[in-house]
Amino acid sequence: MKFYIVAIFISTFFLGCSSHTDDGVVAYFGGEIINPNNNYVTIYSNESERDTIYLDNQNRFIYKIKNLKSGLYSFTHGGEYQTLLIEPNDSILFRLNTNDFDESLVYTGEGSHKNNYFIRAFLNDESENKKFNKLQRLEPEEFEVHVKQQKKRKLANLERFKAIHEVSPLFLKIANASINYDYYAYKEMYPFGYFGNNQLIHVKDLPEGFYDYRSEIDFNDESLSGLYSYNRFLLWHFQNIGLQKYYHDGSHLAFNRHALDYNMDKLTMIDSVIQNKTIKNYVLMYATREFIFNSDNAEKSKSMLAAYLEKSTDEDNNQYISDLVTSTINLYPGNIIPSLEIVNFDNKVLDLHSVIKQPTVIYCWSSNFKWSYRNNHYMMKSLKARFPEVNFIAININDMDIQSWKKTLKLLKFPTENEYMFKNPNKAVKTFAIAYSQRVLIVNEKGTIVCSNADLFSDNIEKQIEKALVAKQAMPLTYTAK
Repeated sequence: MKFYIVAIFISTFFLGCSSHTDDGVVAYFGGEIINPNNNYVTIYSNESERDTIYLDNQNRFIYKIKNLKSGLYSFTHGGEYQTLLIEPNDSILFRLNTNDFDESLVYTGEGSHKNNYFIRAFLNDESENKKFNKLQRLEPEEFEVHVKQQKKRKLANLERFKAIHEVSPLFLKIANASINYDYYAYKEMYPFGYFGNNQLIHVKDLPEGFYDYRSEIDFNDESLSGLYSYNRFLLWHFQNIGLQKYYHDGSHLAFNRHALDYNMDKLTMIDSVIQNKTIKNYVLMYATREFIFNSDNAEKSKSMLAAYLEKSTDEDNNQYISDLVTSTINLYPGNIIPSLEIVNFDNKVLDLHSVIKQPTVIYCWSSNFKWSYRNNHYMMKSLKARFPEVNFIAININDMDIQSWKKTLKLLKFPTENEYMFKNPNKAVKTFAIAYSQRVLIVNEKGTIVCSNADLFSDNIEKQIEKALVAKQAMPLTYTAK
């Protein structure tokens, strides 16, 4: 798959274009970005076929997709992304404002109706996901009624859409799968919230038939490999069925999500159940990544890596996970925090070590997750009031230009004195092993790591900060990957 630039941005250019040319089956994809965070977007149908597309001086672009393979594509800008369905004859344009990325996204042109349906469904799902913490406290029968009603409403909405718009079989397949696998994912997630870690042994006591839908699952449908609800279901499904082996002898009183044997068993089950290489490699990588991020034992991380490398055939993923193991080990307490270049609000490039002159809490954040960075910044302010002798700094990890970062800070009315951005965010994300948009590290006055995976809202955060205050001298190294 290759993407080629089309010189002019005129939507009428698309009218009359044939989907069959000397370039095979083609489609067109373009857009306009208001308040861009940088000067490009990327588009891909899978991670190994990713192309960078540069905006013109009006922050617009048009691309011709040659030899089109119908299916789900993703585009990214400034660290945020969305998924869309592209088929022959499509000439899809979008317009969005980065100040409200998903909410402002609107498609026009041939193929726009189906993708506007998907973005509305996505926003609705986001709203429902926020309510899940309350839903998982319901009794199983009540929970089942609620999620079935939720599914029924979504299917009714799809039927109304079909009555108005002509749709393709592929659209229907993906739309139905999105609804069904969202429902399935909720069912797989439910016992972890309902029982809690101390009572998960009772997962076997769920009502008979609670997981009957599992007989309908296709674990190898590559056309769904870019679908969020499908991938989320797969990850939670293997977490869930792994409980059966975890509790096989009835000896465990509390569930430990980060136990090595549990996670190794998950990899074995994934490898035996999924045959499609694209899907298998994806699920293996994410399952392994979660363990590595939460591991505090080098030997266990290396054992997990070895098990993963035996099963994965994706060389890029294999290198990523191998590097991740090295990075996380280098962040263990007792090691000196890696040196990286940061930029302050006055555009001055500094070494991270140069701003650590006292015990310091370092919060790495992404502007893509508004609910998270707002709450965490407010918590940083609260902690600063309780620990005036501790320095609190925030570093933005987005791949954006410096003016966009400054604009974000001004819009949110954050103080700028201890705000920074990484000069090379891609390098920083790898070095600090950042996932899920953030990382919080606590170091002493010498830059020695006290905690590399802190939670600002944890009951332990104050004890961790106090530990940094009493660690006046660098602690001995516990382990390094080199």
